[in-house]
Amino acid sequence: MLIAIAWRNLWRNKLRSAVIFSSIAVGIIGAVFSDGFMSGMTDQRVNAAIANEVADIQIHQPAFLLNGEIRYQIPRAQRIAQKIRTLPEVKGVSLRMKTQAMAASANAGTGINLYGVNPADERKTSDLHTHIIEGKYLSENQKIPVVIGQKLSRKLDLGIGDKLIVTLTDSSGTITNSAFQITGIYKTANDRYDAASVFVNKKDLAKVIGYPASSGDEIAIRLKNSRNTPAVMKKLNRIFRKEVQKKRIILQSWDQIQPLLKSMVSMMNYFSYLFLLIILAALAFAIINTMLMAVMERTREIGMLMALGMNKRKIFLLIMLETVLLSVVGAILGLLFSILIVNHYATYGFDLSSVASGLNYLGYSSRIFFRVNTNFYVMSIVLVALIAVLSSISPALKALKLQPATAIRDMI
Repeated sequence: MLIAIAWRNLWRNKLRSAVIFSSIAVGIIGAVFSDGFMSGMTDQRVNAAIANEVADIQIHQPAFLLNGEIRYQIPRAQRIAQKIRTLPEVKGVSLRMKTQAMAASANAGTGINLYGVNPADERKTSDLHTHIIEGKYLSENQKIPVVIGQKLSRKLDLGIGDKLIVTLTDSSGTITNSAFQITGIYKTANDRYDAASVFVNKKDLAKVIGYPASSGDEIAIRLKNSRNTPAVMKKLNRIFRKEVQKKRIILQSWDQIQPLLKSMVSMMNYFSYLFLLIILAALAFAIINTMLMAVMERTREIGMLMALGMNKRKIFLLIMLETVLLSVVGAILGLLFSILIVNHYATYGFDLSSVASGLNYLGYSSRIFFRVNTNFYVMSIVLVALIAVLSSISPALKALKLQPATAIRDMI
């Protein structure tokens, strides 16, 4: 009965109730839009890092991580890579040679990370071959091919068919150089990666530095589902327990390789809920003010209800129900519109091409696909209900202070 009375009371002043409904709905839409946008940005960055840059898991010799020297090869690398390929969760495994080098043209020079890869294995491990914008990806049939990023090609003023001169240190510690022919240019959403990452056939790089083509200093592992990374890490640590204990190899997941990226994901989640709380806290003042006005306008009515025998507990509950209904209805309307907006941008993306250059420099795509967890929707409703209950306390206490005799006297 109280719920029915509370619902009817909300519509005594339709304009005021509509304003509060709209305010809460707009606040919820803003919070959900913000969460969807930030979650979409972090998802895009994490997925791009896994797909193009670091894979899900990497294996190195511990000494290699300290200084990046190519002489720190992984012991029995081929055997380790082959054993990992048998795991059902694994999509691809790439045994790489990675070293720092200098890339030069007739016009400029710059430092790079030079990767020697097996093209067939790399296609299963990295999506870089899908980002080729000019020429072709690496092939075993090509003669000394090299694939470079668009940013690097512009910096060195090189194009398809040109020679890239690479200077590096070989297995004996002697500085040597070699020329590779540019057969492909790629473009990802990370300009800094594109400007520093160069890919050649591992057999060609092995000849230059004097190592067997079967060796390598990095094993990149791509999983069928990145959510399985923690479980696969545990399994790999168990399989290669002796090698890990003897510090022959070290296993790292993507969040260990790029801890700042992992911190960013946690921070974005924190800011989403913080933004929601700030919006609801601001709306709480509007709700309190609206309900205080409603109580003051109904002084005689509330006094008469008390005189007719309605106890203070029911009066308090009535005001609280009105506040909760007012807030929750607004929140539900906001969530319905939010779901439509999020689904639209989750399908078509939010276009930020006007600031694409700045986003690409930071490693983000110019099209953001929204994502909002169900937990955020549920938490929004819970927090709105909680804020409504807290906001109802002051108006309800104001109503309890009314005296029946005063209300009756004012009516006469």
